Amino acid sequence: MARVGIREVATLAGVSVGTVSHYLNHPSRVSPEKSERIQRAIDKLGFVRNNAAWQLRLGRSTTIAYIVPDVSNPFFAAIAEGVEQRAAAHDLSVFIANSNRSRAREDAYLEMFQAQRVQGLLVASHEPIEDRLITLRQRGVPSVLVGQRGTFADQPSVSVDDVAGGRMAAAHLLELGRSRIAFVGGPLGIRQVADRLDGAGSVIGQSAEGTLEVINVAHRTIAEGRAVARLLAARRPQRRPDAVFAVNDLIALGLIQELVLGHGIRVPEDIAVIGYDDIEFAESSLIPLSSIRAPHEEFGHTAVDLLVDEMGEEPRDSPAQMVFQPVLVPRASTLAAAD
Repeated sequence: MARVGIREVATLAGVSVGTVSHYLNHPSRVSPEKSERIQRAIDKLGFVRNNAAWQLRLGRSTTIAYIVPDVSNPFFAAIAEGVEQRAAAHDLSVFIANSNRSRAREDAYLEMFQAQRVQGLLVASHEPIEDRLITLRQRGVPSVLVGQRGTFADQPSVSVDDVAGGRMAAAHLLELGRSRIAFVGGPLGIRQVADRLDGAGSVIGQSAEGTLEVINVAHRTIAEGRAVARLLAARRPQRRPDAVFAVNDLIALGLIQELVLGHGIRVPEDIAVIGYDDIEFAESSLIPLSSIRAPHEEFGHTAVDLLVDEMGEEPRDSPAQMVFQPVLVPRASTLAAAD
């Protein structure tokens, strides 16, 4: 079936093509009587405007893109919800792309969105990416980093103070009397992971009793948490940590599931567990998970606002690099019933 165009709409409505164009783009310029005829024709013919062609004629787009490293992670899904909410308030549509932690896929998406002339990019990446974003900015495609602070002064970003978050997690465990603390996360070359470890290490290093064991993992998933739990369960009880700081909630949830259900190790009595991000499932897990909360919705809203500023006719002189402060959310995975 041939695609219906504005010429067919104009013929059926008995108006000019220009009048249909005005109705679609500037409806206030069309009389109520003609507007009604045009809308009846649109409904009867099933006309759908070709937004890509329309935006090409205008020389601008009403679409932005958000590239995430792992769309299955509830943390990124929560941010995406905030992005879509704020984008809609700015009359923008959002493409969401999952790079699946692949540099090649990330590069392919950057090229594709540039070719599609999106108005701007929101990018959450665990790889160094600012050199590529500079090139895109020079080609007229602004961007905002999501989840990590920009290292260049002209790169807008939205991030959490992960060093402070690491300090909070370690201090919480030490205050509860835990001393043999394990940090589970990786790869350690990722800045967010390294910052959380640095924060925890700085606090534990000042403690007379505390020790820190680092368990580096390849992925930040529930399955990885389960695998680490099996390794810990295989140790003699006195060789196990009495607390675990997991670099994110997914690892922490996997740890709890395997420790408790797989090996009968009590949480928090035998091993206290704290995660990071405070995703939706943290509170409703088998044992409610203590976590360091990052502001998911505010992340998405702020990222879009910064991008809209960058997309304006007069971009800000010094792009904002917004850093949110994390919040400790203690729950049953670290707090015994008597605490």
